Amino acid sequence: MMMIPRRKNEFDLLGEMFSDPFFTEHESKIMKTDIKEKEDKYLIDVELPGYQKENIKIDVEDGYLTVHAEINSDNEEKEEGRFIRKERYVGSCSRSFYVGTEVQSEDIKASFKDGMLKIEVPKKDEKKKLPEKKYIQIEG
Repeated sequence: MMMIPRRKNEFDLLGEMFSDPFFTEHESKIMKTDIKEKEDKYLIDVELPGYQKENIKIDVEDGYLTVHAEINSDNEEKEEGRFIRKERYVGSCSRSFYVGTEVQSEDIKASFKDGMLKIEVPKKDEKKKLPEKKYIQIEG
């Protein structure tokens, strides 16, 4: 009978596979977002579980709407022990969307409930209305 030495973290065989950079791109930092286009506006739903309304800021600058969100570890209870795996994100993140230079911050509506940020952005016509083409009659 051959004895095979136990691996140090044998209980975490899949953990080694998922520690590959392909799987550790901190997907939790990315604000998962759905954008729906309606006739007169865009509806943006941003998933922010665990965030508080007062830690979310939205601004519009140079045609970009940016959502900033922050969550910190000060809210967690201090317990003794060592984490074996920690997947919940702590820190700040942001995401920007181009909405056009005609959209102003007062045009945008936002609400936050149950970890979901809902933003309404009205459609504004970026293009100035060009004068109608007029033809000149040629005599002769």
